Amino acid sequence: MRVSDVLSLLAAGASEQEIVEDYPYLTSEDVRACLHYAAAQADHTIVRAS
Repeated sequence: MRVSDVLSLLAAGASEQEIVEDYPYLTSEDVRACLHYAAAQADHTIVRAS
């Protein structure tokens, strides 16, 4: 399962627990890792040209 799949489930309103129950090969730690990855991808420096 891709990170984007987990994020889409969360965005659609699925809870961490629901995802883990529906996809038993995932753990709560996996779901949190997806969130951490997404946060890291969104955190970048913005450089403004003068």
